[in-house]
Amino acid sequence: MSKEQKIITKEDLLPLDAYTKVRRQMRKELVEFKKNRRILLGPYATFYFECYETMLAQVQEMLHIEKGGDDQLKDELIAYNPLIPNGKELVSTLMFEIDNPVTRAAFLGKLGGVEENVFIKIDNDLIYGKPEIDVDRTSADGKASSVQFIHFEFTSDQILKFKGNNVSIELGIDHKEYSHTTKLSESTIKALSTDFN
Repeated sequence: MSKEQKIITKEDLLPLDAYTKVRRQMRKELVEFKKNRRILLGPYATFYFECYETMLAQVQEMLHIEKGGDDQLKDELIAYNPLIPNGKELVSTLMFEIDNPVTRAAFLGKLGGVEENVFIKIDNDLIYGKPEIDVDRTSADGKASSVQFIHFEFTSDQILKFKGNNVSIELGIDHKEYSHTTKLSESTIKALSTDFN
């Protein structure tokens, strides 16, 4: 298993026929696992904190849906392995979820650069996220993507604080068009603490 190396390899995946047999149960278990890794922020933003398990499930599911074999697997590993925390960071998929396409387009059109305005605050210590460098997430005309991948890099002291008792931890966005913060629950802090090692 490559979990310790924080990378998914072909050997970590179930063969397609084996996965098909256990898919329903695995997806049910994943929903429970992800419960404390999902954080709502304001009316439209949802953070999904990723880890080895969530990315393994994502790759497995993509292969199940598209059935692209080894050629697809290579692309999926290139896409999803960078989203596995390296032991000194938290990694989140940030999604802006608005059902109405007109409202969504208008909102995202004003949200350019939001990926530079995402932070975690531990007591008075601010850690600004860094966007995944795969592609630009804000277009030249200032429109933000509805999906952002954000890395929060921690120092050793910040990790100790995060894992400590009685610590106040907030997640926030301070963009001029979208400014919200929320305090992380104890169960979320405990779940995310396992990403540090």
